[in-house]
Amino acid sequence: MFLVIFMPIWMETVPQGTMPGESNEYALLTALELKYAKGGEEVESQNTFYVALLAFLASAIAAGSLFSYKDRMRQIKLNLANTLVMAAVLIIITFLLFDAEEAFMPDTQGQWRLGFFLTPLAMLCNSVANRFIRKDEKMVRSADRLR
Repeated sequence: MFLVIFMPIWMETVPQGTMPGESNEYALLTALELKYAKGGEEVESQNTFYVALLAFLASAIAAGSLFSYKDRMRQIKLNLANTLVMAAVLIIITFLLFDAEEAFMPDTQGQWRLGFFLTPLAMLCNSVANRFIRKDEKMVRSADRLR
């Protein structure tokens, strides 16, 4: 999730030569801003620092969960909170993309970038970690009954 802050999430470009006299028109969404540029100059920009803030919060929660390995139940709770934060990031990104596609260039199709795919990947890794933490907790509890 920390990489989401620095990677582009979505980009939409107008192919060269489709609009006479215009070149290099694009809209770019990162975790920090949504900007629209035309002819190499920025025309419009919207601050999206809250996506970066939530992505940083998710990575901090994941680090906290990683270092609380002695208390498995706390790890499970932290991973649940982390999943909710990552779901919020995904929902906000989706909302921003629909808003950007309508506002900038509704006739051209945008492209997902690496930053978008990192959030579902982090959610998948988080659920796999939770599964193995639960499995480990179940094994420890079964060993306590044998004593």
